[in-house]
Amino acid sequence: MAQNTSNRRSAIDDRTTHHSDYAVSGRVRKRVEEMFGWTKTAAGFRKTHHRGLARVGWMFTLTATAYNLVRLTKLVQAEACHAGRLPRDG
Repeated sequence: MAQNTSNRRSAIDDRTTHHSDYAVSGRVRKRVEEMFGWTKTAAGFRKTHHRGLARVGWMFTLTATAYNLVRLTKLVQAEACHAGRLPRDG
């Protein structure tokens, strides 16, 4: 839950938002939501084409694996750029 910073009172007070764990939670939440967004848009998982828990579960596992492979290539490239081995692509 994000803190409301406009001109009205927020449901989350400063005692919560000043903790470092609050920021960590936001980053983790973003990573999780990013994965679900990718599965809906790029992997076509917005509407399943299978019926039954076993088949849908298998498709979700396959989709999550594909997302991890995509993410892994980006992480390896970022690590290589950070170490000075590859030029950045912009």
